[in-house]
Amino acid sequence: MPVVNLSYIIATYNRLPFLKITLEKLISELQPDEEIVVIDGDSIDGTKNYLQELFNTGKIQRFISEPDKNQAQAWNKAMLLANGIILKKVIDDDVFCYESIRKCKAYMLDHPDVDVVISDDLAALLNDNAAIEKRTRLPQFEKWRNGLIASFSFSDVNILIRRSALSYIGLYNTSFTMMDWEYSLRISYLKTNIVYFTGYNSLTVAHAQTVTSSTNKKSLTNEGDKGAILYNYLGDNSETSNWSKVKIFIGKLVYERNKLVPPIINNPDEKSIGVIYDYYYTYINALNQSGSFVFLGQD
Repeated sequence: MPVVNLSYIIATYNRLPFLKITLEKLISELQPDEEIVVIDGDSIDGTKNYLQELFNTGKIQRFISEPDKNQAQAWNKAMLLANGIILKKVIDDDVFCYESIRKCKAYMLDHPDVDVVISDDLAALLNDNAAIEKRTRLPQFEKWRNGLIASFSFSDVNILIRRSALSYIGLYNTSFTMMDWEYSLRISYLKTNIVYFTGYNSLTVAHAQTVTSSTNKKSLTNEGDKGAILYNYLGDNSETSNWSKVKIFIGKLVYERNKLVPPIINNPDEKSIGVIYDYYYTYINALNQSGSFVFLGQD
């Protein structure tokens, strides 16, 4: 059986227009030593039939369609099903630069001691594609590697993780709504060998269907308190929810006393979404070609 160096893993539920864009782009970029693993939460919008056709024609290598208890369980299924030496999470409605991802993959294959690679990332609103925010966690990473802080948060949308490291890091905590925030704190707190890539692996797109789990301010606060205790997290003037996929419209969270209130914004039609995503793919690829980016380790 051929060695699979990289597994792209996707968890999805009832977001077929976005999933089609993401998978068609990924399939066109897939390398011979890579595979695509998709976990569908028993969607009712045609996703299951779409994935079955892709699987039957060999365009995706593994897929399951069945109910999930929550997002964390779905992503855990994907990680357990994957065969790759390296795992790359692909969120069904975000944009990825596969050239940068391949650079990270090559670095990890050349440096087998590296467990996780993280990168800078981008964020935008679907209905305001002219405004793209550049985001970095490099200052937090540098404080962490210099021993000034015990843990730091980062978005898992841009990370690559070595599958063998799961035996130490573990899977997502299914009791956390802010599962990726908790996971980043755990990864750093455990002193995992993290390398920082200064390029951009991803562009997070927020839209009217971004919220995939119901939550409220109280539960987010409770999880934040729990994470701070578990991982000696001191905070860094960044809302914990900004680094979780349950965030509502990146950087534009609106709080009332006991609940989160997202702005009411309807998604454009499918054709318009395709045009917007073409713009985002062009943007992130051009950005990554515009400069020299480096890998920073813990030495």
